[in-house]
Order: sequence, then structure tokens, then C-alpha cells
Amino acid sequence: MFVKKEFPYPCYDQDTHEGDLKLLKLNKKATINKNVAILPLPKLGDDVKPGTMCRVAGWGMFRNNSPQSDILREVNVTVIDRKICNDQRHYNYNPVIGLNMICAGSLQGGRDSCSVSKIRSQTLAVGLSHADVENGDSGSPLICEGIFRGITAFGLPGKCGDPRGPGVYILLSKKHLSWIAKTMKHAV
Repeated sequence: MFVKKEFPYPCYDQDTHEGDLKLLKLNKKATINKNVAILPLPKLGDDVKPGTMCRVAGWGMFRNNSPQSDILREVNVTVIDRKICNDQRHYNYNPVIGLNMICAGSLQGGRDSCSVSKIRSQTLAVGLSHADVENGDSGSPLICEGIFRGITAFGLPGKCGDPRGPGVYILLSKKHLSWIAKTMKHAV
């Protein structure tokens, strides 16, 4: 199986990371089994409340300077208020964590999209995003209450699991969901 065609989100902003998502069309249908499942999309594209426990999965590093994993791993992260993520102790508005982004990790550190542990259940995988993230988890799904709510975008380079740089995810907003539906309809 391979990627037949890529559909990058047309409003991606390289400077702000807004709209950092793309869809991938495979050369054939994936077989749904114990390792491959369909993630349900949100119906409304509304925000995820701070304090919500979510899961992220990926093949990236599970600690700073470690090699990328050849095993799919997962970690639980908590959604953090954007005001906290944008304050001086965190991203300090560089870049701005905007309304179309989710900030998640742990205020105590140690839990981030790059600090995933070996996955215990189904394989979770989505398409690659635009970002060239050194930790290797870019494009991984953020699943909150069983719903695919975001896509891993970035974190602080070299600061895996650092409480000052929680993971940042693209929120699957109403405009993103509309683009996904339209693109999938025309890609068939």
C-alpha cells in the first residue's frame, strides 16, 4: 500500500502553522482489522475544553535524543488552556497558539506527543501534516473522548515532555471538516 495522491489544506500558513493538515489518498482501500480502524470525526468542529483527557499516538521519539520508534506508541495528554500555552513560561506568543489549535500535555511535564509509550490497543494512524517535526509525531491523531479532534503539529524542539512546551495540535474545526468532506467527495 502506498500514497497515491496528497491533498494539502489550501490555507496552510507556514509561519503560524495554522491549517497544518493534509489528506492522503491510498492506492487501495485499507483493510479494517484489529490494527486498523476508522477514527470518527467530530460533528461540529467545536473547541476541546481545557482539562479534557486525550490520547495521542505516533512513531516518534519517546524521549529527547532517542531514535524514532519502530513501534506505534501512545500517551494520555491533558488539554491546556491557550492562555497558559501562550504565556511567558510557555510559548510566549512565539508562535501564537490560536483558536484553531489545541495545546495538550502535562503542566508537570513528561507527557507529550513525543513521549508516547507502547500502544496497547488498535493502531491509530492518519496522514502526514506539512510540518517537518524532528520528533516524528507530526500528523499523529489527537483523540479526545473517542473522537478524532486534532492533528499533531509541533512542540518545542529538543524539549520532549518539557512542561514549558506542551504539544500543539491542529484543531479539526468546522472549516477543516467542511474541507475534508468536500475533498473526499471529489477525490473518489
